Amino acid sequence: MELEVRHLRVLCAIADTGSLHKAARQLGTSQPSLTTQLRRIENALGAQLFARERTGCRPTPLGRAVLSRARPLVAQMAQLVTETRAAAGHADGTRLRVGSTASRALAGWLRRLRQRLPGTDIPLHMDVSANALLRALAAGQLDVAFVHEVEGSPLRVPDGLERRVLVEREPQFVSLSLDHPAAAAPVVDLADLAGDRWMVDPTVDGEWDGLRRVLAAAGIDPPVLHGDYHTAASLIVAGEAVAPCQPTSGPRDDMAIRPLRGDPLAVRLLLYSRPGTGADAVYEELAAAYREAALRIPAYRQWLLRHGSPLPHAA
Repeated sequence: MELEVRHLRVLCAIADTGSLHKAARQLGTSQPSLTTQLRRIENALGAQLFARERTGCRPTPLGRAVLSRARPLVAQMAQLVTETRAAAGHADGTRLRVGSTASRALAGWLRRLRQRLPGTDIPLHMDVSANALLRALAAGQLDVAFVHEVEGSPLRVPDGLERRVLVEREPQFVSLSLDHPAAAAPVVDLADLAGDRWMVDPTVDGEWDGLRRVLAAAGIDPPVLHGDYHTAASLIVAGEAVAPCQPTSGPRDDMAIRPLRGDPLAVRLLLYSRPGTGADAVYEELAAAYREAALRIPAYRQWLLRHGSPLPHAA
């Protein structure tokens, strides 16, 4: 087996995330497949590159030496691909490369951008990691990135990026089964969920740390399940778990979505761009799409009115 750039990219991803699970999510593959790739790479080199520990993967001394040579090669290849794609984009027409974490405003934003910028190619790159999107933006692989920052867990923002704040503090609601006793109330107290399993996706930057802080501050130490939110939905419907969710979620016929009293969980919604991108128009369409998504949800619209937000009255 001869090592290729894709193998070096695998090693860098494992080292950067410290976890085979997180690296697999970042690379868009399964954990078993990534584990097999790592085993083949180590067999080809005849040495162990990562020590598998309970808390994750840590490079061995030899692994650190390999990584020191691999990182510049991966970075140079990424730069080559970026510059080639940019040149092709300029040759064929205008391009706006959009990155985003998950948002109910995304579809409306893309629709508005295509209406405002006819003839523009607008490829979309989604990632659960806001920090990964910001790194891609700084590397020239994206033009704009719409991300959320969990309260109390600041993002690692590369130098040179421009920032616009879409929402300073968006409350996070909670999703629970329809027959959960707390679902009968329009607003849920954290104390009413003390006996429930909470489910959180640890690959979303800051999500687990933010939830853990809030639960600890409330004097609650419930069991926690780690997994993606697609899996969480089926468990929530069955009454096996509760989970934080965006206020623009729902409504759903099979699940209750409620605000939390006092809004202990919150995120800040941000648009980052590279200088010279012309992001003012991009931001305007994002703001309009978010307002559209927010007002479509009765529970969030009522929350905005109760808290005196200007959003329901914006033109």
